[in-house]
Amino acid sequence: MSGGPPAIVADLDRLRQYRPRQSRSDNVVGPRGDHDLNPDLKPLATLRPAAVLVPIVRRPDGDAILLTLRTPHLNAHAGQIAFPGGGVDPGDPDPLAAALRETEEEIGLPRRKVEIVGRLDTYVSRTGFEIQPFVGLLTPPLETAPDPFEVAEIFEVPLGFILAPGNPKRHRITVQGVERQYWAFPYRDRYVWGVTAGILRNLRDVLLGTAE
Repeated sequence: MSGGPPAIVADLDRLRQYRPRQSRSDNVVGPRGDHDLNPDLKPLATLRPAAVLVPIVRRPDGDAILLTLRTPHLNAHAGQIAFPGGGVDPGDPDPLAAALRETEEEIGLPRRKVEIVGRLDTYVSRTGFEIQPFVGLLTPPLETAPDPFEVAEIFEVPLGFILAPGNPKRHRITVQGVERQYWAFPYRDRYVWGVTAGILRNLRDVLLGTAE
């Protein structure tokens, strides 16, 4: 389609070689999070471990990022655009297993269809989650079956749009009289913001070789 984002293929070597920020105690820098743009917004003292899959779909006309639209009745991040994933349960051997389990439960994608190629920085949300994002490759045809309770829709955003100059956008909102800033990737009629946009910004930096 003319005028659309350029066809982009992810630089997998950069993903595989990237050493992510792990947790608050990992190094001086610490994890990414909603506090990056709002220094007064301190992370909660107790955080729930979580993990998400950042799926890159290998399309012939360029890679794309698979995202979900959460249903409006959920307790956390209802009606928002998100990666498949969720909390790490006691039965999960590690965060990666949790991300793959949640992905299979939410969108019906078998874990055998996911090729893990890297990990991004831990992201701390203002809602109290310490999220580990894992990047996985998906080769079409995809086998998906969204859980109607959690997922209203599955869709894709071209990787070329995520990497385009000028993305992401820095937006502002006033909450209870206090101005807050956040990253967003407005794409057509989609508004990707918050935690998802923050993780996508990290992915963008890694793929472009500009990650700190």
